[in-house]
Amino acid sequence: MDHDAFVRLMQTIADGWNTGDTERALACFADDAVYMEPPDEQRYEGRAELYDFFGGQDPPPMRMEWHHLVVDGDIGVGEYTYRGNRQYHGLVIVQLRNGIIARWREYQVESSQPWEAFVGPSRFD
Repeated sequence: MDHDAFVRLMQTIADGWNTGDTERALACFADDAVYMEPPDEQRYEGRAELYDFFGGQDPPPMRMEWHHLVVDGDIGVGEYTYRGNRQYHGLVIVQLRNGIIARWREYQVESSQPWEAFVGPSRFD
């Protein structure tokens, strides 16, 4: 997958979550996708479990913002800020198959700081 296609894919997920359109976000995942936060803090397998995790027909208000997205072949990486009941900054690594996500692995830290303060001098220019 090229960079532009990867950005579109990941932004489609964010747009789905940001607008409460679970189906839109879910369409970016394979039927047998695995979504997890190691070591099994969260683990969801398949679209049915993801649908429920994403909020189903009545998802809670949330905001997902991507800061950096990089792809190399079938592996993509993104840094993000997620706001729901709390705010998290994190990193997701995805494995792509046929233009959609087969595996999603994320690491995140709860923080009330804005992104720029959170990353401080390690910020990418």
